[in-house]
Amino acid sequence: MSFPESIVLRHARRDDLPLILALIGELAEYERLAHEAVADVAMLDEALFGPAPAAEVVIAETDGQGAGFALFFTSFSTFLGRRGLYLEDLFVRPAFRGRGIGRRLMVHLAALAVERGCGRFEWSVLDWNAPAIDFYRRLGAVPMDGWTVQRLSGDALRALSNR
Repeated sequence: MSFPESIVLRHARRDDLPLILALIGELAEYERLAHEAVADVAMLDEALFGPAPAAEVVIAETDGQGAGFALFFTSFSTFLGRRGLYLEDLFVRPAFRGRGIGRRLMVHLAALAVERGCGRFEWSVLDWNAPAIDFYRRLGAVPMDGWTVQRLSGDALRALSNR
C-alpha cells in the first residue's frame, strides 16, 4: 500500500514536548480518562529525553502540522527470550483521520520492531473502542484471549510497597 506523500513520520525531539503533551491530553479526552492525565512537560522531558529514556515517540505530521503520535517502549518476553515493542499510545487527531496516518504509524512501528529483533509487537485497547479494535483487526492483530490486564497504582501501589 502506498501512503500520501504529505505524511511525514519522525522521531520526536525535545522541542516537540508541548505537542506531545497536547496529543496526550487529546487522547485522554477521547478515552474519557482526562482525570488521569497528570503528565507535564518536565515529566515527559525526563522520561523521553533524560539520561535513561523510558519510552520513544514518533510524531506524524501532515503539511507541517502535528497530526498524531505513537509512544512506545521496549518490553521483554521470557518465553521468547527476546525483547518486544509495546505501544502505549497511538492517537491521530480527528481532523486528520481517514488519511492512513494511524496505519502508517503502525507499519513504521512494526518495521522498527523487526529491525530491532523484537519477538512481538503488542498493545492494549479499551474494550468499548470498537473503531480501534476494528482497525487493529484489519492490520492482522489478534486479541489475547484468557489474559486480563492488572494494575497497581496510587495508594494500592504504595501500600504494597510498604508491606
